[in-house]
Amino acid sequence: MSKTVQQQDVSVLSASKRGLVYLTANDWALVADKAKRVEFKAGDLMVEKGKRTNGIYLLLKGSARVQIPSQKASSALGPGEVCGEISFIDELAATASVVANEPVEAYYLERSVLHSMFELFPHLGSRFYHSLASSLSRRLRELIEIAPSAKKE
Repeated sequence: MSKTVQQQDVSVLSASKRGLVYLTANDWALVADKAKRVEFKAGDLMVEKGKRTNGIYLLLKGSARVQIPSQKASSALGPGEVCGEISFIDELAATASVVANEPVEAYYLERSVLHSMFELFPHLGSRFYHSLASSLSRRLRELIEIAPSAKKE
């Protein structure tokens, strides 16, 4: 992958307010260097409910939807967002399916690669998990639709 493409990818990921928001510029350079770039066609399963992901996806281009069986509506994911993180964290099967709405380009980071990076750069691991926790917290709040009057100021 060319340096220009990698810089464009990092720009998309680091600009997202719904992604891994606590990573630094150096963190993103490491992630981009170790990630595999993958593509999905519209309708492809990116994550399949009931199967382990063994890593996470970071969307670069396109959009996908999270299909939660107990919910009528599906959540949308766009560039800069992550999916597969619940299975990544607990090492269990995915709790929902993620389907590409259109052609999607993403980075895939395998669990073993991430853990090796975290061993070498412990602060990267801390910022990475802090980012995942923040993302999951936001998604849970959106899912249960906390009323504005219930939010703390």
